[in-house]
Amino acid sequence: MYKDVTITINGEEYQEHIPVRLLLVDFIRDVAGLTGTHVGCTYEGVCGACTIQIDSEAVKSCLMLAVQADGHEVATVEGLAQDGKLHPLQEEFNEHHALQCGYCTPGILMNAEEFLKENPDPSEDEIREALIGNLCRCTGYVNIVTAIKSAAEKMA
Repeated sequence: MYKDVTITINGEEYQEHIPVRLLLVDFIRDVAGLTGTHVGCTYEGVCGACTIQIDSEAVKSCLMLAVQADGHEVATVEGLAQDGKLHPLQEEFNEHHALQCGYCTPGILMNAEEFLKENPDPSEDEIREALIGNLCRCTGYVNIVTAIKSAAEKMA
């Protein structure tokens, strides 16, 4: 079974005829060609590498069908930088060495970006709590928390 959908990703509209069972993460990667959104846990929703934003709310795109995003605004990590300038979170992740392999980074950035809109002056404990749904197997989170805290200060 197929359905026509219109999904706007990072400001670009995609009108497609897709299988109703196509996952949003697969739409983003395979149809839109935006490969910054990763699949890390084989579509189980436990790692957070596929985190994107729908209508400014962070969601795990491996747990959502693409047809559910029909008519909605989707933001991926590719949309964080604007006019060739990195988002403050991206700058601070670089500055504070908050990534190693980088596989989890896009999902963490998208989650953190939404979190900082809701809580522009978070404590380290609040940042750690916000990251519960994002697994990083390399860094131990210390530099990630530092980078998010620094980005919050920079964005204030």
